[in-house]
Amino acid sequence: MKIGMPLSYSGGFKETVAHLVEYEAAGLDMVLLPEAYSFDSVSQLGYIAAKTSRVEIASGILNVYSRTPALLAMTAAGLDYVSEGRFVLGIGASGPQVVEGFHGVKYDAPLGRAREVVEICRKVWRREPLQYDGRHYHLPLTPEHGGSGAGKALRLINHPVRDAIPVVLAALGPKNVELAAELFDGWEPVFYVPERAEAAFGEALAAGRAKRAEGLGPLQIVTDTWVAITEDADEQAAAVQQLRNQLALYIGGMGARGKNFYNELAVRYGYADAAKTVQDLYLEGRKAEAAAAVPEDLVHGVALIGAPGWVKERVAAFVASGVTTLNAAPIGASPAQRVRMVAQLKEFAG
Repeated sequence: MKIGMPLSYSGGFKETVAHLVEYEAAGLDMVLLPEAYSFDSVSQLGYIAAKTSRVEIASGILNVYSRTPALLAMTAAGLDYVSEGRFVLGIGASGPQVVEGFHGVKYDAPLGRAREVVEICRKVWRREPLQYDGRHYHLPLTPEHGGSGAGKALRLINHPVRDAIPVVLAALGPKNVELAAELFDGWEPVFYVPERAEAAFGEALAAGRAKRAEGLGPLQIVTDTWVAITEDADEQAAAVQQLRNQLALYIGGMGARGKNFYNELAVRYGYADAAKTVQDLYLEGRKAEAAAAVPEDLVHGVALIGAPGWVKERVAAFVASGVTTLNAAPIGASPAQRVRMVAQLKEFAG
């Protein structure tokens, strides 16, 4: 199993990148950079490519609304070029708060758009004349769909380093998870509990894999998690509290009632009552109480917080459930401690 690490998009970026040589030496396999509504992640991914030599660099994620499919393909090919074949394109739907609120683009048909985006990207990387007639994207754009009629079926000028750059879909809902298993190289879930993954995702994964093309190879599963390897009870408690706060934010405050993907996931995990309580408290502004209401076994289920022996057991549980990359965010540690944690995870992962 590979060990990945997310980098912050909001602060301390250059300082963290400065330590990446140490992380590489400790066994880090992948660096993932999110993009919300801060600096764009593409420029920073290029910066990481220049500062590293071995680790894979991944967007985690670029949304499918704010860039055209062809631009996503060009961007991926460019990042793959400057990194000498180390780029992984992570895409996803994001949510209406960002897509409509920050980009001013209608948030619709996330499933259909993700399917068409990956199909178009692969045509671009194969340097085929770009012709595509989908439900959401029409290339070239004809007068029938609002174009001038002057568009031509162009192909990418450059020859990509790879004509099949890995594409990972961030997904939680059953239909999106099914799509990831059918059409993508990898699937990235957040708040993944190995022991409850089969109940939450098993049916969707099986349905997608049943339609999967052989040429894609086995589905890679890149799970987001949090890590604090320590014997110190106070450090463990601080890490648990930090994660409680984050879970409360996502389960309670991300989206409106009835439109919160993370709340729905907690329900699928079997925490329906707790999910409702957390959301009610959070939306009432009682954030501390909402964090306290997050179930203890959910906190420890999604994370790697504890003594080395405990964390090693948790890593084994992720491996047993089919995870191929742990995207582990260190909690409350100095740079030296974070490097040591990566080395420990790499050892535990075998």
